[in-house]
Amino acid sequence: MRRPAFYSRSPRTLPPAAEQAADQVDAPVSPDEAGASASAAAATATATAKNTPAKAGWQPGRRSFALLFVLSAALVTGAALWAPRPGAKALTQKDIDAAVLRTLQTNSLPSPAARAADIIRPSVVRVVGYGTEKTTPEARTQKRGRNLAKGKPPEAPNDGGPNGEVERGVGTGVVIVDKGVILTNLHVVAGADKIKVTFADGLEAVATITGVQPENDLAVLQAQKIPDDLIPATMRSTADLRPGDQVAAVGFPFGIGPSVSAGVVSGLKRSFRSPEGKQELGNLIQFDAAANPGNSGGPLINMDGEVLGIVTAILNPTQQRTFIGIGFAVPIENAASAAGSPPF
Repeated sequence: MRRPAFYSRSPRTLPPAAEQAADQVDAPVSPDEAGASASAAAATATATAKNTPAKAGWQPGRRSFALLFVLSAALVTGAALWAPRPGAKALTQKDIDAAVLRTLQTNSLPSPAARAADIIRPSVVRVVGYGTEKTTPEARTQKRGRNLAKGKPPEAPNDGGPNGEVERGVGTGVVIVDKGVILTNLHVVAGADKIKVTFADGLEAVATITGVQPENDLAVLQAQKIPDDLIPATMRSTADLRPGDQVAAVGFPFGIGPSVSAGVVSGLKRSFRSPEGKQELGNLIQFDAAANPGNSGGPLINMDGEVLGIVTAILNPTQQRTFIGIGFAVPIENAASAAGSPPF
C-alpha cells in the first residue's frame, strides 16, 4: 500500500500578529525605524515561542515562520544601515591617483640600488691575504689605496700582520652557505700564507681554501669562525639576464667599504685576457658599475639583492688598474659549481 506524501500542517493564513508585522515590512521605513521594528519583531517572536505551550494544537510550522520573519527583518535593517548616506562622496580613481602622487612627492623612497645593497650587505665579507709583500703594479696600487683609506701617505709601509706578515692582497667575498662557505677570486688569495675574513658585524676569522676553479679565477673559502646570525646570499640564474638590466657591485675597492656602485649589464658571453696574458676567461658578464682593485671576488647583484655573478676583472689598457667603464663578472652558475653546489 502506497504511503501518502507528508505535507506541513501549518495553516495557510497568518496569525494576526504576523499579518500586522508583514504589513509593516511592506511599508517604507527609515534606518532607525527599521532597527526598532526588527528588535520589536524579534522580541515578539521570542515571547510568542516561549508563551505558547507545547500542546497538540501547536504546529511546528508557526515557529519556522517566526524565525524566517526575524531573519527577513534583520536583512531589511542591514540594507537600510549599509546604504550610502545622502551627500557622501564616493572615491574615484582620480582621487586615489592624487593621493598616491602626493605621497610620492612628500616622501623620499630609497633607490633600487640602495634596497638591493641592504639585502646583500650581511653576506659580504672583506678578504685579506697575508704573506710577503708583492711588488707587482697591482699590489702597489692596492697598497696605496689601503694607505689612503687609513689616512696614511700612499707609500707608507704596510701594517704588520701575524708573525710580521703584511697584507698581500685585499678583496671581497660573498657568503653562499650559512656554515661559513665563501666565494671569492682565486687571484685574491693565491699564494697567501694566511687568509682572514671580516664579516658584516665586524667579526674576524681565519679562513682556509677548500676549492678552486682556476679556469674561472674562483676560490672557495671556509671560515673557521662565523657569526651566530650569518645570512647567506640568494643566488639568481642568469638565463634571463639581458643587456640593459640594472645591476650593482658591492665590495671593498682599495680596501674601502663595503662600497656600492650601480650600473647596467653591458653585454653577455664576453671574453677577457689578463694584462699579463697568462689566462683568458670566457662566458663573462660585462657591466659598467664602477669596480676597482679590491672589488675582486665581490657579488654582482640585481635590484632584488640576488647574486648574478662574482666580480673578476676590469678592462684597462694602461698599467694603472683603475676603472674606465668596463668590468667583468663570472656568472653565478659557474661560481656556485666551484663550491660543488650548482644552484639551478
